[in-house]
Amino acid sequence: MGTTKVLRDAREALHDGGLRGSFLVRDLDTGDELAIDAEVEYPIASLVKVPLAIATLERVGRGELDLAATIVVQPGRVTVPGPTGLTKFRHPATVALEDLLYLSTAISDGTAADALFALTPPAAVTAELRRLGYDGIVVRHLMGDLTQTPAERFAPTEVHLAHALAIGAATAGQGHPVAQLDISRANVGSARTFVDLLEGLWRPTTIQPATAARVRELMTNNLIRQRLAPDFSSDASRWSSKTGTLLNLRHEAGVVEHADGQTFAVAALTESRVPAVLQPEAEALMAQVARALRDQLRMA
Repeated sequence: MGTTKVLRDAREALHDGGLRGSFLVRDLDTGDELAIDAEVEYPIASLVKVPLAIATLERVGRGELDLAATIVVQPGRVTVPGPTGLTKFRHPATVALEDLLYLSTAISDGTAADALFALTPPAAVTAELRRLGYDGIVVRHLMGDLTQTPAERFAPTEVHLAHALAIGAATAGQGHPVAQLDISRANVGSARTFVDLLEGLWRPTTIQPATAARVRELMTNNLIRQRLAPDFSSDASRWSSKTGTLLNLRHEAGVVEHADGQTFAVAALTESRVPAVLQPEAEALMAQVARALRDQLRMA
């Protein structure tokens, strides 16, 4: 099947499935890539935890932070479905910095991430990315801000109304009355900026090798595997990734390493037009499109 048809079919599938998205798949050895709207920016939700981990570990490498240092973390006490780890705790916990990195990155614990942000604030994470040569990702706010959306104001049976608001209130210029969905106020990035960052982790040039190795390990241990993982994990491949979810946004960025040596970075940032909380069809469609792009590159 020709590349033009693959891309056309992928766009049609996304439209028919109620999704729009920014997709990019890149062969990390040849540089060949296939993309759908790869430069379109989105609020990145928990994908920001990858830049946070990089910035934290870069500071560790410079001797500014100690992985063994312990931090008293106040409990998140969040009761709505979704958040994990310390965000659900009801009592303070003393946690080592290195373990906060695991909680933040591998199980996407927002409270653990905010404990790391207390050491390296959002503006400092952005500055660290710029120092390393990555210009397209902007970090502006804490993870706790993502638990203060309209979704938390509705009863569980009415959360779909928050999704309807998220869908209907967006402007043509990607502004939004919900700050976390407004690209001028949110943490933002695109499929291209995340694939560039993934390439920097799997083929380090400016990122310290020790930092890159540890972040790769954390992403390999990602426990959230219902999105792209089913289409990229097998006995003959390893899938390492980070997901991000906020209202009608569903993202994942990762790297698939095949037993034959081929390695592909994959980023899928999507926005649903369907006002529903649970959308397994959208998860499957994201994977289907990303896999189709990877398969086309792999056969080239």
